[in-house]
Amino acid sequence: MNTIELDGAHGEGGGQILRTALTLSMITGIPFRIERIRAKRGKPGLLRQHLTAVNAATQICGAACKGAVLGSQQLEFTPGPLRGGDYKLAIGSAGSCTLVLQTVLPALWFADAPSTFHISGGTHNPAAPPADFLMRAWQPLMQRMGADMCIELVRHGFFPAGGGEMCASVRPITQLTPLTLLQRGDLTKCSATSIIAGVPGDVAKRELAALDELLGSEIGEIEPIIRGLSSREGPGNALLLEIQSAEICELFTALGEKGLASEAVARHLAKEVRRHLHSGAPVGEHLADQLLLPFALAGAGDFVTSTRSSHLETNIGVIEKFLPVGIRMEETGGAYRISIR
Repeated sequence: MNTIELDGAHGEGGGQILRTALTLSMITGIPFRIERIRAKRGKPGLLRQHLTAVNAATQICGAACKGAVLGSQQLEFTPGPLRGGDYKLAIGSAGSCTLVLQTVLPALWFADAPSTFHISGGTHNPAAPPADFLMRAWQPLMQRMGADMCIELVRHGFFPAGGGEMCASVRPITQLTPLTLLQRGDLTKCSATSIIAGVPGDVAKRELAALDELLGSEIGEIEPIIRGLSSREGPGNALLLEIQSAEICELFTALGEKGLASEAVARHLAKEVRRHLHSGAPVGEHLADQLLLPFALAGAGDFVTSTRSSHLETNIGVIEKFLPVGIRMEETGGAYRISIR
């Protein structure tokens, strides 16, 4: 079987190229070689979260792998058959648990037996979707497509300390069902959650009040929720806004940090939410990145997203190297329709 050659400096030049290649190599059985891994990042090569994803993929399919060391900018990956089982890995930093999960879960959908996957590291950090996003926005859509899985947040882990844990249980399937997401449908519920760990409660109250003042007149009633955690899970703070519509749930996040006012956190989040709402698209920028691969695995599907991001375009290029699908992106009314056939 021919080996697929990939340039890690292509497009957005980050870890997405590697993660998508690992997932699709496990599923298709096609080996790949990648050079210049994360070449466009300030610290190129494999960081701990990327190396953890490689090690997890290697275990899941018994792959032969060369170059799997910290800092490596080259990797050769030759997969074997997918194997269900119980897997437990630790990133060893605040690197993203969610990005590791999104690398391995689609492969475990097609394994030969049920699986559990435990991963420890960061669950809420600025460079990746938080655990809540995976559970509230991504997972329900995967379940609608036929994926039989359940993701659990066991312990929060904020940047820079990490120390969080997530767990997923998966039962194998034979095929994903195509999905179409062209409209949001009516808004049914909106809630804002401020998560605080080792942070004064006044921070959460101010964030929620500021967010309601900024967005309440545009989206109506926002249910305020404070999720107070033990100081052992912190210090950390995250502000989440969940918008539930008839066809889709979207979740937006802003992270608090030392020296940043609560009102500034709320303004940052409101700006992102307002931009998405005004686009009219059902799928936000970050969710689009996570839907593309499972839609391609289903062999067909359509969705409309708010942003033509470099992540999205780069991901299309990698997917089309592994799968016999064509992915078309066309602008429609200020948003972008993605069609897979």
